[in-house]
Amino acid sequence: MTKYLHTMIRVSDPDATIAFFELLGLKEVRRMENKAGRFTLIFLATPDAMRGPGERADAEVELTYNWPAEDGTPPEAYTGGRNFGHLAYYVDDIYATCQRFADAGVVINRPPRDGNMAFVRTPDGISIELLQDGPALTPAEPWQSAPNIGEW
Repeated sequence: MTKYLHTMIRVSDPDATIAFFELLGLKEVRRMENKAGRFTLIFLATPDAMRGPGERADAEVELTYNWPAEDGTPPEAYTGGRNFGHLAYYVDDIYATCQRFADAGVVINRPPRDGNMAFVRTPDGISIELLQDGPALTPAEPWQSAPNIGEW
């Protein structure tokens, strides 16, 4: 038997990344700090995937934050997600979800022109695909005529 557990992404600013995923409805499930290894693991999940406080959820996003070096050298920068593709989530209302991201200052890289699919990026450039749960919504403005912005 194989069961999906989580997807790990490296982040440079845990607070900014948590705030980003909270816009999607994810919550922190658990957190582990490793002082010897100088990293923090933060696990996020949707409420329906959670089992209980501190317990592994049915499906999680693991944020890995590698602490800056003690000698003051700059922290590692993450570009392009190390060939990472994207995470995908069903949402109840693609238009409301995109508006929530836009209101928070997040660029909608691929607007939901078709009422079905959109793409945004985390603060570290990880692509997130948003898909309308169920049938596509009727195409509507301002999304229907919105152009793509940047890469997605």
